[in-house]
Amino acid sequence: MELENILSRVQKPAWYSGGEYGSIVKDLSQVGIRFGFCFPDLYEIGMSHLGIKILYHCLNTMPNVWCERVFMPNLDMEEEMKKENIPLFALESKDPIREFDFVGFTLQYEMSYTNVLNMLALAQIPMFSKNRTDTDPIVIAGGPCTCNPEPIADFIDLFSIGEGEEHLKTLMNLYLKCGKNRTKFLQEAAKIEGTYVPQYPPEKPVKMQKIQDLDSVEYPDRFVVPFSQVVHDRVMLEIMRGCIRGCRFCQAGFLYRPFRQKSPEILIEQANKLCKETGYDEISLTSLSTSDYDKLPELCDNLLVYCMPQHINLSLPSLRVDNFTKEILEKVQATRKSGLTFAPEAGTQRLRDVINKNVTEEEIEHTCRIAFEGGCTSVKLYFMIGLPTETDEDIKGIAETAQKIVDLYYSLPEKPKGKSIQVTISLATFVPKPFTPFQWESQISLEEIERKQKYLKSQITSKKIKLNYHDGKTSVIEGVLARGDRRLSKVLLKVFENGGKLDAWDEHFSYERWIQAINDCGLSVEEYAGRKRPFDEPLPWDIIDIGVSKEFFIRENKKAYQEKTTPSCKLQCAGCGITELCSGDVCPGGKKQ
Repeated sequence: MELENILSRVQKPAWYSGGEYGSIVKDLSQVGIRFGFCFPDLYEIGMSHLGIKILYHCLNTMPNVWCERVFMPNLDMEEEMKKENIPLFALESKDPIREFDFVGFTLQYEMSYTNVLNMLALAQIPMFSKNRTDTDPIVIAGGPCTCNPEPIADFIDLFSIGEGEEHLKTLMNLYLKCGKNRTKFLQEAAKIEGTYVPQYPPEKPVKMQKIQDLDSVEYPDRFVVPFSQVVHDRVMLEIMRGCIRGCRFCQAGFLYRPFRQKSPEILIEQANKLCKETGYDEISLTSLSTSDYDKLPELCDNLLVYCMPQHINLSLPSLRVDNFTKEILEKVQATRKSGLTFAPEAGTQRLRDVINKNVTEEEIEHTCRIAFEGGCTSVKLYFMIGLPTETDEDIKGIAETAQKIVDLYYSLPEKPKGKSIQVTISLATFVPKPFTPFQWESQISLEEIERKQKYLKSQITSKKIKLNYHDGKTSVIEGVLARGDRRLSKVLLKVFENGGKLDAWDEHFSYERWIQAINDCGLSVEEYAGRKRPFDEPLPWDIIDIGVSKEFFIRENKKAYQEKTTPSCKLQCAGCGITELCSGDVCPGGKKQ
């Protein structure tokens, strides 16, 4: 391979050189299975993702498996690889991944689908699963997007549905048991719970795999430390999975049910090991809602005993306004003072009730008061537009909420002297997703997205308020792919053939290219994203069972239109259908409906 010759000609050679501290290199003569773990985005994004770190570790704990990392090359590197006829390779060995037994993709975001196709093409692996032979790797995919695998199913041999730590090991052992015979393996894998093989349609919905005991599940004792800066360059400590809240727009909150927590003792041990092994100076407690962790004060106190003498920062993202306290603030700012981020999601109480956010205006102001009195001078607020039943009054309420926070800051007798307040509104467009109460809802049109963005901008009059939002065109295509079916494989192929790649990046995304491909295939945005679907319509993702019942989602959808809220799981069981793993130990105080 002429790799060394081209690294000097690309902008980020460290993205492709490998050899980072913590990377795992094995003796090929001792390895039975080679697994190329592909993250379908750039190195700086993939190396920031906790899932790849966990599964990289889990697979490599198997003595006969060697898992290596593969990332989407940037355009300059791709051009050089094509010039030199260098196929896509793994970082650890630099070997072409077409020589591996498995090529696995993690699907975190619908807009990465064209990157999957591009990486298969660069690897010189047949793009369609039907065209692969015994000499080709088995292409496997996992991640949250596999809850609706259909839009990309024609390109994937096997989907691992759900949490993969145990499931992937089962598949690796099965592959060896089948004598590494491709056909036999796929036939047998299709019979295993949590596996979807499109070639062999399941007789009943494929059950999503969930880990019962987070304390006993494998977690890395070291991370690969990149040579170059990545988006999240720090120790990530997963403190729990699932969420007790039930926000009706939030796919992750339902996919990862039930609520499961790690014990503080295990977390402290893992944090100490990771800091010593990596040398990172920041620990981030990761979850869907960090402040819902039962023993957060105890955990933070014990971590700070270690962190403060070592000058290690402690970061608590994903905080909620309804349980934020002065105590939490003091722990967040014990090692570093920074701004805080909260997500009211909607600008009026009516709409927050519709989406079941269970946050009040008083709680938002109370939380900001605590933050300001503790020395904070910047607050970021996440909101959405395009939510079901939304009116212009709700959008106006976003600006009014931000202005109330500005006014609150200047009304306080005790605040940081000589400093002004900065409130940042981060605005996203609502995309209806599978396995949510809003999975049947229509998505607003591009014209309406742009009108709502413009209207909100007109309602902001203070220079203390900053508004950030993305182009709505990406959200439209995301909406098509999120609730799509098998027919979209033709669209994906056409977009790729017309130059589509790195579509999650604004500078590479072309809305016109997507619309042209959709129209050329005889399909429409309206069919997938723009129409409201009846409750009895068969859905492409009905082939997957996440454990939460469709009856529950219908019930929650109807309650949304009645502007009725559902309490958190800790207060009262909503009867969502997850009963196998959910118990009083998991949700203290939970009562069956």
